[in-house]
This record gives sequence, C-alpha cells and structure tokens, in this order.
Amino acid sequence: MAMETTYQPENLHYLKMLARQYPSVQAASTEIINLQAILNLPKGTEHFVSDVHGEHEAFLHILNSASGVVREKLDELLGASVSRADLDQLATLIYYPEEKLEEVIRETADMAEWYRITFHRLIEVCRLVSSKYTRSKVRKAMPKEYTYIIDELIHTHYEDNDKRDYYENIITTIIRTERAPNFLIQLCELIKRLAVDRLHVVGDIYDRGPGADIVMDALMDYHSVDIQWGNHDVLWMGAASGSRTLVASVLVNSLRYNNLDVIETGYGISLRPLALFANEVYKDCDVKQFAVKFSKDDETHYSEKDKLLAARMNKAITMILFKLEGQKILRNPWFGMEDRLQLDKVDYENKCITLNGVTYPMEDTDFPTVDPADPYRLTAEEDDVINQLTRSFRHSEKLQRHVRFLYSKGSLYRIFNGNLLFHGCIPMTEDGKLMEFAVEGTPLSGKAFLDYADLTARRAYYSPRGTAEREFGMDFLWWLWAGRNSPIFGRDRMTTFERRFILDESTWTEPKNAYYQLYNDQKICDMLLAEFGLQGEHCHIINGHVPVKSKKGESPIKAGGKLLVIDGGFCKAYQKTTGIAGYTLIYNSHCMRLVSHESFVGKETAIKENRDIASSSVVFERMDSRIKIMSTDIGRQLQEQIDDLMALLWAYRHGKIVEDHE
Repeated sequence: MAMETTYQPENLHYLKMLARQYPSVQAASTEIINLQAILNLPKGTEHFVSDVHGEHEAFLHILNSASGVVREKLDELLGASVSRADLDQLATLIYYPEEKLEEVIRETADMAEWYRITFHRLIEVCRLVSSKYTRSKVRKAMPKEYTYIIDELIHTHYEDNDKRDYYENIITTIIRTERAPNFLIQLCELIKRLAVDRLHVVGDIYDRGPGADIVMDALMDYHSVDIQWGNHDVLWMGAASGSRTLVASVLVNSLRYNNLDVIETGYGISLRPLALFANEVYKDCDVKQFAVKFSKDDETHYSEKDKLLAARMNKAITMILFKLEGQKILRNPWFGMEDRLQLDKVDYENKCITLNGVTYPMEDTDFPTVDPADPYRLTAEEDDVINQLTRSFRHSEKLQRHVRFLYSKGSLYRIFNGNLLFHGCIPMTEDGKLMEFAVEGTPLSGKAFLDYADLTARRAYYSPRGTAEREFGMDFLWWLWAGRNSPIFGRDRMTTFERRFILDESTWTEPKNAYYQLYNDQKICDMLLAEFGLQGEHCHIINGHVPVKSKKGESPIKAGGKLLVIDGGFCKAYQKTTGIAGYTLIYNSHCMRLVSHESFVGKETAIKENRDIASSSVVFERMDSRIKIMSTDIGRQLQEQIDDLMALLWAYRHGKIVEDHE
C-alpha cells in the first residue's frame, strides 16, 4: 500500500486491523526495521530434484547431502586442516548420524575425545550454514531441548579467550551427562536443515522403485517443500480418490515390475481378492505375455508357482484396466481418443486386430472375461474384485495421508523466484503454437489450460463422493495420466495394449508432443515463460519427466540455458539408457549449477565405507552480484508488508488511527 495522504474507507479498515497486531508507532517501526534487515540477507539455497520413482535410498542420500552442498561446506571450512578420510567420515556422520554413530562407538576407544573434536567441527559447520539466516529463523529451526545451548555455541567465538572456557565447559558437560549422542544427532539434523532453504520436487515420486511411501514420509518431515505433480503421482492420486481405472493402472504397473512392497507393506493394501480371482478365472489361460519382470536379486526368491500366479494376476487386472479405460474414452468424447479403443477390434477367430486400417496378428486372444458383443463391460466377478481393491485404496490411512500432502504441497506447475517448474510439457503444435483443448466446449491452452487442469484434479479428491464434479475429476486424472498430449504425459498415446499383444514393434511407438523438439529454441522458451508472466535473462523453465541420454552426448541444458531438464535418473531401469543416475539442480545466491550423479552404492555401503554419490557440478549461470532476499518472491511479499506498515505509521502520525499503549 503506497504512502498516500488520504485513504479510502476500506483502506483505513485494513490499517485498523493491522493496528491490532502493531498497536503503536514503536511496534510498527520495530517490525519495519526487522523486515528491512531480512531483505538484505542472501537468498536461501534452493534444491531441485525430479523423477525419484520410489528409489528411496538414493533419494534420501541426495536429500541428506543436498546434492553435494553439505560436502562443499565441509571442504570450504575444514579442507585445509582436516584429512580427506576424516572429512569423508564427518560427511557420512551428517548424512546418517544415528547409523554412523553406532559404528563409531563400536570402533573408537576414547569416545569423549572423539565427541569433543567432532562437536567443535560440527559447530563450525553449523555456524557457516546458519550465516545467511536471521538469528530468529535459526533458533526456530533448532531442536527445542538444545536451542539455548546451540545458540550459545554458534554465536560464541572460540578465539575470544574470555569465552573459551565457557565454550569448552558446555561441550564437556554435554559429554559428562551422557547427552552427547542425542546432541550430535540433533546438530547433524540442524546442519542439513540449514543447508537448503527450499526443496522442489519436479514430479514422479511414485512407481518403479520399492519405497515411494518412504520418500513421502521424508517429504512430509521436510521443513520447506513444494511438488509439481508427475504423471505417476497423478496416477496414485486418482487411485486414492477412488478411481477404479487408476487403481487398476497402479496395480498393472506394480505387478509388471514386481513392485508390490509399497502396496502391500507400505500401504497395507491386500491383493488377496485379485489373487483368488486370477487363480480361478485365468488358471487355464495363456499368460506368457504377462510374465512379471524380476530383478536378478528377486529372480531366485520366487518359485515357478509364484511367478505363474503373478502373471495370472497381471493379466487379470490388465484386462480389467482395458475395459475401464474404454468406458472412460466412450463417455468423454472430448478426450479425442476413440482410436485407443481396441477390444472391440479384435478378430478372435483369426487371432488378429485391425488398427488404423492395418491388420496385425495377435500373440494372445485368450480373454475369458471379454464378451465380443460388449467388450468393455466388466463381468460380475471383475466388478466385485475392482470394487474391493478400490475400497482398500480409499481406506488406506497412510495412502490417504500421503495423497492429501501431495494435494496440499503440490500443483501442476509452480512459479518460484523467476523460474517456471513443471514435470512434463506445455502442449504445443508442430508450428510452435500452444495446443488448444476443447474442454467442456471452451478452448483452453497454455497457462489457462494448466490452471483448469489443476482445479479439476483437485475436484477428483475434494468434491463430494458421487457428484458429477468428482466423477469427471477422476476421469480427468486418468486423462492426465495417459491422455493424448496431456501436459504431464506429453505423448500421443500409451501403447500398453500393443506391447502386450502385438509383436510388430512399430505399433509400440509413443510419439512425444512437439514441445520436446521446440524446447530447444530460445524464442519458444521465452514465449512459454511470457505465457506465465516471466521474462528476463535469469528466468528459466525447469523440467522433469524425460531422461537425458548423457552417454549419447545429450545435454540437460536447452535453448541456450533457458530450459533445464533435471530428470533425476533415480530409477535404475533408466540408467542403462542415460549412462548416469541423472541430474539435480542447486540455485543459491551466487549461481545456478547442475549436478550430475553416478549410481548410488546403497545406504549400507555408504555408511560403512564413507562413500558418497560420485557427482560432478557445472555452473551454467553465475549472477552479476549476490542475490538478496529482496529480489526473491518472499522478498516481494516482505516489501509489501513494509509498505503496509509504513502506511500504518502515516495513519498513526496523522491521527487517522490512535495508538494503543496498553
């Protein structure tokens, strides 16, 4: 609010409300001084990750190390005075304090001396990572039981002879009272918390890896995070909302890659109804096209009987899925996906199918539950099975808690500090224009369409059960997952049917939206940024979803640095294609840098051998001067508060509002 000499009544009303919080000139002035001081602090570090795909061990290591930020601080502070081996141990201790401390206790004779040395080092690191924050913010981040102690230690300079005994006495007392292990763990957690001010997860937390629920638990405990939904996240959001189609999709994905731990153990969802149904209905069927993909480690743990049951379950739920998808396409003509209806085109007598005028032989037409006269109708048994499974998804308390968090912290896109973050694409036509979608009779494109899609995705979960809004929302979530040119799928079609039944691999192709060619053009990226209200040399698009094929020379930096692809590459299945374990991004007050990662050796090895993820960092944009909070989104909000408080001061000093000194 500007410093005007007169105010409209509604402005005075607002200032009177503000006066309740700042009832005097002194209170308002003090807050202005505090806020102005914050504006001149350095911008906090942002950490960007994407495409975690349930690989919880690698993700947690990246989270703990902040993609190398923690180790960078150690090297900067202690590199000249501490050996490489001791730095390796200290880094591992910060990443995994409880586990590493157990090992140190087993192997160290004089723990008191080890604690004394380690506390000195950790406090120095804590002092360094806290230096860009206000003392108030650092105190709020501290564990309550040690707030006073840590605050004293990091603000006491050891070089001050008068304070040295005081400092040493605090550490000695912590050790003597046997609080050292707990204090050390809390100190390590504080360092990690202060190393990164904001975490951005650019989509795809779920599927492929075994621990998506563990990743979600970690994100819910993280101090500051936002999420841009990926297609695999939307899939689980829809399943939790009660979409039978997306429940079936989750199960097809999970069964195909033998990734059932997250469903059965993580979320407590029983697959017994599906197992009983599949073993009965598909016991005499050909299921070789539905053989489950086991890892080398898992292969020996399962009997042939187990593998056969898994294949039967996979086929049973896949056929249910094809039927439910067909029903969605038929009741939503605006999807424009009639060509993806396949069950009605099967020639059972000749074991072939005609798609787009071409006839292909089929590897399997043994579909005991499909009625050729009404192929998209579920049998009574199928209907009962999918209803039971859907109830289990809706009643999983842990899954519902995680999905509510996805909705509260997530969105289809986010604009943050001049960067546009999204998982998939902004759908475009080949001639470089924004693709229009005729949603409910209204053509929408670009930002307007993503805003509509975000709202509709929320209605799937929050609209009352049984309403048309909720039902359409759940259909829309399926379209986001697999629909033609969906902004988070970004392809023309998903060829699950063809891959299961047609040997001709030319039918398996899933053409990408034109965006993925056009995003190499800087003018296109500038146009897309402008669509979302962003312009300037330091504005970027930050993208996930598509792995960067580094071993083929592909760069994650597109359009002269205007667009960055940070598919995390956590998923082990993709690493043969990419050649690395993907990219993360660090944006601090000095620069933006991409960090490329090698495969993670595993938590146990990392702790035992003090092994970090091998990473290399490339600074691709250095700032002309250090970015301060005043130049960030939060800074602009703080400046608005300052302007309002300045207006309140004017109102006090001109008698428009009377101070309250009580």
